[in-house]
Amino acid sequence: MKRIIIAIDGYSGCGKSTTAKAVARALGYTYLDSGAMYRAVTLFFIENYINPDIPKDVSKGLQELDISFHQDASSGVQQVYLNGVNVEAEIRGMQVSSRVSEISKLEEVRRAMVEKQRKLGKKKGIVMDGRDIGTVVFPKAELKVFMRADTGIRAARRQKELLEKGEMLSLDKVKENLENRDAIDTTRAISPLVKADDAIELDTSYLDFEEQVSRIIELAKERMN
Repeated sequence: MKRIIIAIDGYSGCGKSTTAKAVARALGYTYLDSGAMYRAVTLFFIENYINPDIPKDVSKGLQELDISFHQDASSGVQQVYLNGVNVEAEIRGMQVSSRVSEISKLEEVRRAMVEKQRKLGKKKGIVMDGRDIGTVVFPKAELKVFMRADTGIRAARRQKELLEKGEMLSLDKVKENLENRDAIDTTRAISPLVKADDAIELDTSYLDFEEQVSRIIELAKERMN
């Protein structure tokens, strides 16, 4: 079977990352979490008090950070490292979630991350999820999937994730955050969240995890033959 690129785009809270990880694992592919890359940039900007409205500060900040992915030796789970430090837990909190769309829309940030993502995908055999993977990063990907789900359902899922990490937030607050991110992601001038013309839409509102994973694997195998 030939190796392909699988691009999974969609709204926050649709299960893109967990689904993409499972698809990659099942196919023996490499999983690249583009969202984690933008979250890592956001964390770096927050911790170093970088003002996103000052271009020279943004440029300097991007030159000072290094993002890498490493598998945890004991669990086999991929972890995100920022300048050599594991930041997997920190980038998933609400502090980063509330700022990531703001930082992600910066042209220089997107240009830097897209360049890195394309380098990582040159050998194919990858699964990458995000918001502009099928439209900007890999417009020629063999399989493009666009995931969506009801906002209330997405909010409940995200709240559960946060609670599991010890972060308590009301459902209304989580929903508000998702709606704000949706608005920013879909209306930004640079690489807005849109469904690629040749992407297959997958509504995960009432699909369980195994169903959405198996559906994408089925689509992938059709294109690998």
